[in-house]
Amino acid sequence: MLKKGFWLNLLVAMPLVVLLGCAEEGKVDQGRVVAFDKDKKLVTIIRDKKIDTLNPDYTYLPPLTYALPADPEETGPLPKAGARMKLDADKNQIIIFDSKAQNFKTIDFKPIEKKTDVERQDPLVKGKKFPVVDKQKKTVTIYSSRQKIVETIGLPEEYFELPDSTWDAGDEVRVYYKQDGKALRFMNITQTDIFKK
Repeated sequence: MLKKGFWLNLLVAMPLVVLLGCAEEGKVDQGRVVAFDKDKKLVTIIRDKKIDTLNPDYTYLPPLTYALPADPEETGPLPKAGARMKLDADKNQIIIFDSKAQNFKTIDFKPIEKKTDVERQDPLVKGKKFPVVDKQKKTVTIYSSRQKIVETIGLPEEYFELPDSTWDAGDEVRVYYKQDGKALRFMNITQTDIFKK
C-alpha cells in the first residue's frame, strides 16, 4: 500500500507536469496563508521555497498577494489565515510572521506538556479547536497535524496581546496564474481531501 506521503508529493507534482505539457504558459505558486480578505477576495501567502508537503520551508519574503479567480468554479474552499510558520519542538521555539514588521519573528517558549504521534482522528484533537489560548495560565496549546504533535507552551505575558490566530498555522494553498497577483485557479490543499471519492 502506498504511503500518504507519496500521494501528497504526487499532488504537488501533477499540476507541474500538466503545466509543462500545455502549450499555454502559466506558473504555480504554493504557500501558507497569513492573511485573507474575504470581501476583497485577496489572499496573502508566504511561499514554500521547497514545495515539499512533508518538509516545507516558509521563509520566502516578501509575502505574495493574489486575487482569487473571477470564476468561482476555479476556487476551492476559502482559506484560513494564521501567523505560525514553524513549531520547533526540539529547540522550544516558535516562528511567526509579524504582519506589522512584514518579517519573521522567532520566539523562545517554555515547554509545559508535549504529546507525539497524535493523528487527526485521535480523541485528544478530533472535533476540538486549536490553538487553545489560556491568558490566565499564560499558555498556548498547539496542534500540528503535519508533525503529529500536541504541545502546551508557556509564553511571556506580552505575547497574549496578540490575536489567537498568531499561534495557528494558516492553510496551505496552491495558486495557478499567468499574471502576477491574479489567480486563475486556487486550491486549498489543507481543506481538500485527496482520498475522498
